[in-house]
Amino acid sequence: MNGLGDRIYSIEQATDLLNKNKSIGKNSSIQATSSFQEIFNQQVKASKVNEETVKFSKHANERLESRNINLSTEQMSRLNEGVSKARDKSINDSLVMMDDLAFIVNIKNNIVVTALESNDESNVFTNIDGAVIV
Repeated sequence: MNGLGDRIYSIEQATDLLNKNKSIGKNSSIQATSSFQEIFNQQVKASKVNEETVKFSKHANERLESRNINLSTEQMSRLNEGVSKARDKSINDSLVMMDDLAFIVNIKNNIVVTALESNDESNVFTNIDGAVIV
């Protein structure tokens, strides 16, 4: 018949099942033609991209939201560049200053712990071992 067997399926179930079977077949042919080294290199490259993109803690997200701070793509790129510079200098917890914003970043975990504006009353930074200005 069509690979669905004797069971009765709804149109949605049958479509999903057929699509899954097609994707399994596609993946198997890709894996058969790709060498281990190619797959390994793709995975390493993908993990480096994820490693280079800074993430925000719940607290940092709340701070940004409460102050109506929206980072542009260019600012995110600069923030990631600052984190990369801190990593190159073996900084563990860094103050990254950009425009009128300050970010405390845990470099090892690539996470912005908190964020504040220059006009914020709390202008004392503790538990950092380096600073980067971007």
